[in-house]
Amino acid sequence: MVAAMACFIINDAIIKRVSENLPAAQLIFMRGMMASLLVLLVARATAVPIRLSQLRHPWVAGRAVVDCLATFGYLISLFHLPIANATAINMAAPLFIAAIAIPMLGERVDARRWMAIGLGFAGVLLIVQPQADGFNAYALLCLGATFMHALRDLAMRRIPPTTPSLAVTFATSITVTLVAGVVTLLQGWVRPSTEAVMWLAITSVFLASAYHLIVASTRSGDLSAVAPFRYSGLLFALVLGWAIWGDVPNLMAWCGIALLMGAGLDLLGRERASRGRAGR
Repeated sequence: MVAAMACFIINDAIIKRVSENLPAAQLIFMRGMMASLLVLLVARATAVPIRLSQLRHPWVAGRAVVDCLATFGYLISLFHLPIANATAINMAAPLFIAAIAIPMLGERVDARRWMAIGLGFAGVLLIVQPQADGFNAYALLCLGATFMHALRDLAMRRIPPTTPSLAVTFATSITVTLVAGVVTLLQGWVRPSTEAVMWLAITSVFLASAYHLIVASTRSGDLSAVAPFRYSGLLFALVLGWAIWGDVPNLMAWCGIALLMGAGLDLLGRERASRGRAGR
């Protein structure tokens, strides 16, 4: 999970930089083509079969569509927000998972968990920082993408364990690529520079690695034990945001980050403890 977060944040930083010279859809399409090809090459080299029947499985296809929406929403917001702020908002996924689990999985939530959820979303508000003229639209888009990421992680639990992780990874990558390709056809093609192509080739390696690592970590580990390590991504984002763009969160955002992380870790810790008691 830590490796996945590092790959995602490095990918985000490169993409954010390249987006200054290329349309968003074309950038996502080019990166997706390279990442999808890389996944196929890895699958062939490791003799892991990727079959159409696997990609057409309702939960695999559904997860891919949800992840596609999340990818577009998150990247578009990332292009207009400091990377640390976008990453911090994205860290609200465990809160959404806890809230969604109530109607979807019929889980019962006590007062303390509701309080943690409320405090976590209060932290999100401190990061988003609504102004007198309304919310930052891109911050809201990032929050919507985070909700989609939570749905994606819940859908992962329904995918048959016999389905290879590389197949799930490829389903996501190719879906994002196809949708971005259609949008690019409508918007028109901009000739990329050699430098941009080089950076997109590099970021495709990080993206494919991150996709595979996130799938492997959520499938092979106890989700409640693995999920807290998502917050390592915030550290990577803070360092890169400061090093590349000179972005440093203000005091209100720091308070929001602390609230968000504290609430998320409390929820995940209580989930792990309750599973431990149920297993005795």
